[in-house]
Amino acid sequence: MLKLAFAIVIAIIAYSVYLNFVPRMIGVHNGRLSPCPWTPNCVSSEVKEGPAHIEPLKYKGDRHTIDKIAAVIRTFPRTTIITQTDNYLHAEFRSKLFRFVDDVEFLYLPDQGIVQVRSASRVGYSDLGVNRKRIEEIRNRINS
Repeated sequence: MLKLAFAIVIAIIAYSVYLNFVPRMIGVHNGRLSPCPWTPNCVSSEVKEGPAHIEPLKYKGDRHTIDKIAAVIRTFPRTTIITQTDNYLHAEFRSKLFRFVDDVEFLYLPDQGIVQVRSASRVGYSDLGVNRKRIEEIRNRINS
């Protein structure tokens, strides 16, 4: 019985470490956000078609565009902004029940008047549309 309890504690610790590991693909690479994985738990405006496609944010702002997006992000519960520059933002959103982490990224392209977006779950296969709903909610809050 003691061995089983110890094994469960070790498994919980290992799972906790796994959830907090930031994937290497986060960030801007060659002027673009990373592509979505093959699993259906990611949306990206840089995907041109298919179930992972989502429209970029249309935004004719100024150098404070990312600051304005950050202000909206801070209104969501269980959210932490990890990286913020003049044209890029990476935030972590945690689910209420199991604290699963979703990585959400924004890349402001002022010359195009858009903000590229990517929202991806770190674990699991399907997100039941959570990432898409989140980006659409952010879009609605920015546009209101």
